[in-house]
Amino acid sequence: MAIIPKWAFILVGIVLLVLAPIGQGNYVALILCSWLMYTIAAMGLNLTLGYAGQISLAQGSFMAIGAYITALLTLSGVHWLVAMPLAVLGCFIVGLLVGFPALRVKGHFLAFVTLAFNTLVVLVLRNEDWLTGGSYGKSNMPRPDFWLFNTGTKSTFLSIPLSSNQKMYYLCLAVFIVFALLMYGLIRSPWGRAFKGLRENPIRAESLGLDTRRLTLLAFAIGSAAGGLAGALVSPVVQYIEPNSFALQHSLRILLMVVVGGSGFFFGPMLGAAVVILLPEFLRFTEGYYLIIYSGLVIVLMVYSPSGLMGVGSRIVAAVRPKRVARTDMKEGAQL
Repeated sequence: MAIIPKWAFILVGIVLLVLAPIGQGNYVALILCSWLMYTIAAMGLNLTLGYAGQISLAQGSFMAIGAYITALLTLSGVHWLVAMPLAVLGCFIVGLLVGFPALRVKGHFLAFVTLAFNTLVVLVLRNEDWLTGGSYGKSNMPRPDFWLFNTGTKSTFLSIPLSSNQKMYYLCLAVFIVFALLMYGLIRSPWGRAFKGLRENPIRAESLGLDTRRLTLLAFAIGSAAGGLAGALVSPVVQYIEPNSFALQHSLRILLMVVVGGSGFFFGPMLGAAVVILLPEFLRFTEGYYLIIYSGLVIVLMVYSPSGLMGVGSRIVAAVRPKRVARTDMKEGAQL
């Protein structure tokens, strides 16, 4: 039996994502938007943790920085297409600065450093009322409009406002696909292999001529920029942000997505975000028991498969492949 290529599964997945919000209400579209935004943030953390081996508990704070930069700019009249890259750039620079402690501390010490940074960001957002709105946050952020040039008897610009959650979903989907392609190219590049070497054995990587300091900083900066990109989507999708929405539990939630999906696997954050965001919605028919069931399933997964859902998939594939090889050998022996 011929093996179906990976690109066919990816193409089918994209088609399903395009069709997902059709015929659904605003709430379902909003949940799907949340899944895509959290997936982007989790993929950034997966690069920092899963590939470069640098633990971070501050991904939620970078989402906050990206969301607030986008909110402040769009409320001032700047278009989202201009505000978004500025938010990503701002988070990239801040990520570089946060990455410097990673050059001196490792493991749980680094986790405490990023934890302190997350707390610092929340406190600044809460106390600087003149800029961030304090505990009341920012609201009524405009959703982006896109223009098409119309060449007719009279040249005009046709405005296409993304007024509904369904339309915002397709914006999130487009951003997600472009980001996933860029992330896949980065992981498959020499930079990606260098990140893996940094995770497996930093001393050996340095002995082979790799600049581990620069790799560590880049891992933090790129992962932080991904969090900023997710935050730049949160601002127009939710249209309301406040400091407590990006507190420590927010960063822990993103970390859970990476761990549940499979740290160090490209598709791991996508599956992990689906479990954390979508699974509780499917379990709501159990009424008050859905959180208990959800928590129990996550605990069972972590006990029996610490490498996450992708680890389970790898075990299944490894168990099936030897059977295929044995069957092929039997057929060749019969022909002889």
